[in-house]
Amino acid sequence: MRHPLLKGTTYDTEHGLNVALRAAAISGCGVATVSPMRVLVVEDDDAIRSVLQRGLQAEGFDVDVSADGPSGLWKALEGGHAAIVLDLLLPGLSGYRVCERLRAEGVATPILVLTAKSGEYDQIDLLDAGADDFLTKPASIALISARLRALIRRSATLSTNLIERGALRYDLAIRRCTVGATDVTLTNREDQLLRHLLLANGGCVSRQELLDDVWGAESGTDASIVDIYLRKLRDKLDPVEVENVRGLGYRITAR
Repeated sequence: MRHPLLKGTTYDTEHGLNVALRAAAISGCGVATVSPMRVLVVEDDDAIRSVLQRGLQAEGFDVDVSADGPSGLWKALEGGHAAIVLDLLLPGLSGYRVCERLRAEGVATPILVLTAKSGEYDQIDLLDAGADDFLTKPASIALISARLRALIRRSATLSTNLIERGALRYDLAIRRCTVGATDVTLTNREDQLLRHLLLANGGCVSRQELLDDVWGAESGTDASIVDIYLRKLRDKLDPVEVENVRGLGYRITAR
């Protein structure tokens, strides 16, 4: 089943979701693919907020909504959400400030930001503000749902901000990497690659997944760039091994 893209306040967006939901009902196939998980959507545009709410409910989520920054911050601080979907340009308090306030208050709920900004420095600002992931608009409900499920899975496996793999220690909260007693300085791309590999919990992550998550699915960047950055990462993490598993992808284990 295909879901509409979130492009803006248009009839086509709303109509597309209605058509998709009717088609699923007629075919007799359920559209919910996961057990209900409560998420918070903070979006000031009425049409987009409605599409997000209905689309995510169709994917099996319980959805709370908020239309501005201050009320979104308040609901997020109340807790009880598995993840937060956050727009950047919000009235009253921007998405950047909401992220910063939540992290300052010790709220570790995963935050997925939806943004029209796609520049590298914009991405760096988002990650530094406390966002866990971001998608550039337009984005389909299916992709947003998949990213949310991934964030929730990762969050559920982490009882601490500290991840250890052999001699490697990485603090998710402050993005600090050490190998043995040595601090390792990473570029933004290297840091994102390392986070994705560590959060896979010893599992393999394909080159295409790394390319899409770190450089963006619509970037048009050649996949060979992943190998170039992984070589740099290997050099910095030595003797910790970034393993290339033939046909599956890359992983970091506890060896």
